Amino acid sequence: MKPAMNYIQMGKGKPLLLIHGLGGSFQSWNPIATALASHRKVIAIDLPGSGETPPSEGEVSFSALCNDVTTFIMTHNLQGIDVVGSSMGARLALELSRRGGIVGSVVALDPGGFWNTFEKIIFYVSMNISILMVRLFHSKIDKISQSHFLKKLFLSQFSYAPANLAPETVQHELRDFVKAKTFDKLLFSLTFGKPQQGMNRKQEFPITIVWGKQDRVCFKNQAKRAMKLFPKAHLVWLEKCGHFPQWDRPTATVEIILAATVQNEESINSIILPSQRPGQETFVVNH
Repeated sequence: MKPAMNYIQMGKGKPLLLIHGLGGSFQSWNPIATALASHRKVIAIDLPGSGETPPSEGEVSFSALCNDVTTFIMTHNLQGIDVVGSSMGARLALELSRRGGIVGSVVALDPGGFWNTFEKIIFYVSMNISILMVRLFHSKIDKISQSHFLKKLFLSQFSYAPANLAPETVQHELRDFVKAKTFDKLLFSLTFGKPQQGMNRKQEFPITIVWGKQDRVCFKNQAKRAMKLFPKAHLVWLEKCGHFPQWDRPTATVEIILAATVQNEESINSIILPSQRPGQETFVVNH
């Protein structure tokens, strides 16, 4: 039996689903949720085993998560909803789009799953080290969140400028990491499970892939592999940005999301991608 998925809802307008990354929760979106809710009805979920949602029965895997999110969408009559995902959540959003008939426009923020063998090992080892450190020092999270040096020590893998992160952002994310019941099994599944497949049919809705130029989790060369599998997507680069654009470039991220989910090619081109065509170029957003 699938557990009821915890979620929050805020704002009015066209629904927009937010899917967090590995070990996160709906609070991973706090830096941009209010701004998005000024324009859209935002629905941010806790994936099974994360936040306040208990783990699902059965296997813990990326594929099972896709099925869980699909069930949530169908149960709440949200077929065709626009989706924004971060990291693992970005890969989930891309996979749901690939399957077809589930979601509308997709914005994928630094998606995982497009690594080669060497990068895969780096990802697995570095993430294990990161979660071990957080678990060992979980009682010091408040202190970590207040110290520029400690924020750099614990979060430099994830943020371009960790010292600038708000204490509450650090506290929520690190506590969610510790609390995540399926972190280890999901990390293994993401790293060594079935490789991400590409779009094998006509793309129904726009896909925008956003990549931080200074991403130290999913290296920037992986963007080329993502575009090879999703060749009709837009690729938007963010300067001075690490793995979580919603942390490092919140204003630009909100602008991109709102433009990219209008489902109007002219709108996204006029706002963030002037005079270019999807799937043809790389774009850099500096504002």
